[in-house]
Amino acid sequence: MVLKRILFIGLLLFAFAITGYSQNVWRDLSDVTYKIGQDEFGELYIPVFSQKIKSLEGKVVEADGFIIPFEGMFKPEHIILSSLPLAECFFCGSGGPETVMEVMLKNPIKYTSKKVKVRGKLTLNDRDPEKLMYILKDAELLSN
Repeated sequence: MVLKRILFIGLLLFAFAITGYSQNVWRDLSDVTYKIGQDEFGELYIPVFSQKIKSLEGKVVEADGFIIPFEGMFKPEHIILSSLPLAECFFCGSGGPETVMEVMLKNPIKYTSKKVKVRGKLTLNDRDPEKLMYILKDAELLSN
């Protein structure tokens, strides 16, 4: 019985290794609430990050998603990544602000409408309303 459990656990670990299993960072990043604040332009929503999210700050994480094209503004080294397809993304009205992140890439990439995967260091933003609340720095493209 113990040998069967050990073999089963070993098989699971092997399966995760060959499938490239990684933490689902989007699920963790969805654990955010908001408070209402003020700036010189009026009322704004300020993110309140959960302890789980705060524990990810400064860590290298992987995220997969879709590049959001902004007409005339696509910068191959600074992209917006959405966990949802374009038709459902935050900027199209369906998803919330926790479903997108800014990605600052080490090397420029070409735009694609296919799903991509990136890896970088997560920074949390609850101060600058001109930026998204999740920013991935020193990122690299893993797949597209």
